[in-house]
Amino acid sequence: MSADEPLLKVEGVVKRYASVAGGEAAPVLAGVSFTVGRGESVAIVGPSGSGKSTLLNLIGTLDQPTSGQVWLIGRDLSRLPARELAALRNRHVGLVFQAHYLLPQCTVLENVLIPVLACQNEVVRDGAPERARRLLQRVGLAGRLSHRPGQLSGGERQRVAVVRALINEPELLLADEPTGALDRVSAHKLGELLVELNRELGVTLIVVTHSLELARRMGRILELRDGALNPLEAD
Repeated sequence: MSADEPLLKVEGVVKRYASVAGGEAAPVLAGVSFTVGRGESVAIVGPSGSGKSTLLNLIGTLDQPTSGQVWLIGRDLSRLPARELAALRNRHVGLVFQAHYLLPQCTVLENVLIPVLACQNEVVRDGAPERARRLLQRVGLAGRLSHRPGQLSGGERQRVAVVRALINEPELLLADEPTGALDRVSAHKLGELLVELNRELGVTLIVVTHSLELARRMGRILELRDGALNPLEAD
């Protein structure tokens, strides 16, 4: 992949779901096109049900478009078999959701290291335990390594989820409503953390959010409405 190429390119993406009543359903995404460069931070906002999470799932290889193409790190995702898509997602994409999805029976450190089990890169895999401890210290959880999720606050659990998403050193971090389940103070702190990690690690950040406070922290805001994605000028 050339250094001049965008990390992510979405071109003419349409996504339709089957109509309950039969026939062709209106598209959730109607020809979405945009690019994201390495190290950028981008917020995607829009009304509930506008397709924001659907778009993030397509970018993260969790779903496939009805038509159109998504390129990630120079690779056309539509041409990759399921096994290669899973390997690409594990190595190059970090995912953070509104729910933390931590395993309750595992410690903080064990939860963070779970994605490493499927990583095929020996260098990344071998350095993971030390990297996990360093990242957990960076997000203020150095004293929580042996704690289980039930012993943590909501904000702490979401910080663990962020570290888990970063453990394989992905180029792209996708966050779907990461502050949606948090109180205002915790949401503010997590938003600050995401921006700081974007700058410190150089990881490209795309955040889907209803929070304009979080969106305004990003370098660019895009609004998804009526199946179309367009720039939104911050106030």
